[in-house]
Amino acid sequence: MLEHALLYDAQGQPLLSGKLNASREWAEVNAFCNRVYMPLAARPLVAGSDPNATLRTLSIGRIVLSRFCFGVPTKADDFDPSSGNIIVVNTMRGSVRHPLGDGVSIDTQPGDSYVVDCSRTDYWNVADGNDLQFNLTIPHALMEETSHRWYGFVPEDDLWTKRLVFGRGPSAWLSLLDYATRSVDARSEGIASPLIERRIEETLCLELLRGWAEQSGLNLETGARGAAPRYVREAERLMVEQAHEAPTVTDIAAQLGISTRSLSEGFRRFRGITPHDYLTARRLDGLRKALERAAPGETVSSVAAALGYVNLTAMTVSYRQRFGESPHQTLRSRPMSS
Repeated sequence: MLEHALLYDAQGQPLLSGKLNASREWAEVNAFCNRVYMPLAARPLVAGSDPNATLRTLSIGRIVLSRFCFGVPTKADDFDPSSGNIIVVNTMRGSVRHPLGDGVSIDTQPGDSYVVDCSRTDYWNVADGNDLQFNLTIPHALMEETSHRWYGFVPEDDLWTKRLVFGRGPSAWLSLLDYATRSVDARSEGIASPLIERRIEETLCLELLRGWAEQSGLNLETGARGAAPRYVREAERLMVEQAHEAPTVTDIAAQLGISTRSLSEGFRRFRGITPHDYLTARRLDGLRKALERAAPGETVSSVAAALGYVNLTAMTVSYRQRFGESPHQTLRSRPMSS
């Protein structure tokens, strides 16, 4: 599984022809790591040895896939937390040592999948030089969006600080990665359909979140939702029902008879986000549905105006961040009735 990942597409056509795919120069290898993962420090464990690195990378949405090895025994550390990235290391060959917790480390073997949120905890690894990794670089913000969209809350750092192995041997996770890489088309060095690309991005995040939470002992189906007080749940209901009316957080708080501050504190504690972020997301969800159902002749401006949007530039930026495409792309790709 993944033997041909980032080497060939499903039709057997070579990927990344003409790109930098290997290097024996530390400057090139370090530049690759800083660009694909985040700023970090890498040094050979045998003084003076040159790398024999594999450097292959493609993106699916906001997720960066990489086929990588240093080619010599190497330690990497000082991963920059300000990058805001999560790293998933899938060991394909050899072994890679990673930290777990309380001074304990683990050597991942072929088929093992390890995850660390470098924006929430420190990280290092030691590659044995015979290893080959298939890695994912995922923005922490993207995982938060996925959790909130599917489960209604954002886990706290009890989850994000867990460094762990969440898959071993043949697994549903590796099968999903295999499918994702087979979806890449050599002609475009990406996935031809933006819709399919967006769905694969979300499915990867969702499956990672599920496996990560399961190994951490977090039940996503109940999570913070069951513990949230009634006023938080009622606020969510009102925001969903009234999203098309463009209410403010102050309006919602007033309807519940509580202060805006109390509502904000409740969302922060039980949802891990602000009520403004929740309301913004629900309004964007409503806009997306309206664009997908728009009648012939309707424009983004007309649909957005009907939902109370005034600043179309700011709306477009937020929309692209949430859905990975512009409102105009959604409108153009909507199914047309016969």
